[in-house]
Amino acid sequence: MNVEELVRDTLRDQAAEQLPAGPGFADRVLGARRHRRTRRIAAVAVAAAAAVAVAVGVPLLDGGKPDVRPAGVLDPDETRAHPDQSPPRELIRAGAATMAAYYTVDTVKEKARRSHSTRTYWLLDQRTGRYEKDARWSYVAVAPGLKTAAVLERRLPTSRIGLLDLGTGKVARWIPVEHGVGGIAFSHDGRRLVATTYATDPDVQIQTRDDKDVKVFSMPPTMPRTGFYVLDVASGKGPWSQVRDPRDSMGLSTINSRQDFALSRSGLYVWSGLTSDPGMQFYDLRGEEVSAPAGERNLKWYVEAGLSPDGRRVAGDFAGRTMKTSSWVLDLNTGKQVEVHGQELLAWADDKSLIAWDVAKDGDSEYHNRLVLVTVGSDKVVPLSGFRKGDDGSAGRWQPVFAER
Repeated sequence: MNVEELVRDTLRDQAAEQLPAGPGFADRVLGARRHRRTRRIAAVAVAAAAAVAVAVGVPLLDGGKPDVRPAGVLDPDETRAHPDQSPPRELIRAGAATMAAYYTVDTVKEKARRSHSTRTYWLLDQRTGRYEKDARWSYVAVAPGLKTAAVLERRLPTSRIGLLDLGTGKVARWIPVEHGVGGIAFSHDGRRLVATTYATDPDVQIQTRDDKDVKVFSMPPTMPRTGFYVLDVASGKGPWSQVRDPRDSMGLSTINSRQDFALSRSGLYVWSGLTSDPGMQFYDLRGEEVSAPAGERNLKWYVEAGLSPDGRRVAGDFAGRTMKTSSWVLDLNTGKQVEVHGQELLAWADDKSLIAWDVAKDGDSEYHNRLVLVTVGSDKVVPLSGFRKGDDGSAGRWQPVFAER
């Protein structure tokens, strides 16, 4: 049974009011893409196999391979959609992708010329299949299998990383760090964490006004980012690598104030987005710059879906060539780009289907969008959530966090 059939079955189930099972960082429509580029430029200006592992990490199978099978209510043969809910109250998933959490961002003016953006998370309760508010954390990354989340406390940068048991909602273990951490991401297999280190809070913005009394972002002489850790989840150990602030030929920084690192699909390299060409920079695990590995040189850091599960396709930018809203998908074997429905590609449901943001068929606002399931080579668009309200900077506008099952 393919993903589309699963969705149809699920929607029929929903019509019968079937309940969930029991316990168990881009390009959108043209205007949105311009808006996002403007926002990135503005941000540049802001800156211009242990027992513990089985308990709290990604569980290990015989032979030391990670078990990414679902926990709790998560059934690999189900798809859940709630097109009447925004933000979602109940589980949303399609194929391999589960919305493990969502968050909202609120920006508070702390003092003259200084503001601070904070995230508030709602995490999937594995027992009920509902999203519950958890205001303890400033940053959450969910491991494959949805058993564990890495969490950071409210004050950034923080001196420790928590490993949160998503079954109990309790921190099972803390990983202490010498260099303050402000961002975290799991490797593709869930065995390791890359933690981005910062000298100061990356979510603080300094503002001035130009000669037309328009708010602009001031550029500090040095960006707050300092480097990264690559940590083994089981032991909590791993080296720290210093990474200097990348700059262009004019000496201007080419990263945002918050520019977190992530691990390549193989786990052999670490990468970071850049705000100018070439768009991404890869590093070895010691922090030395390297060329992009095969298959990942076509990635765009602001397109969240990235590589397909089989590694044969890459999710790309907004297209809008033959459809009102669409995005490119690159086939790495043929080099051919094809259009697929959706403003912004967020996560792969299977090797050909993705979860995306998209507007209604007759929608006239690029910001009035919802989660949908789209498929390469198909015109079908299956709604997964209700529509979001407001524009890109609206307080309370929710953002999903996906993890592989």
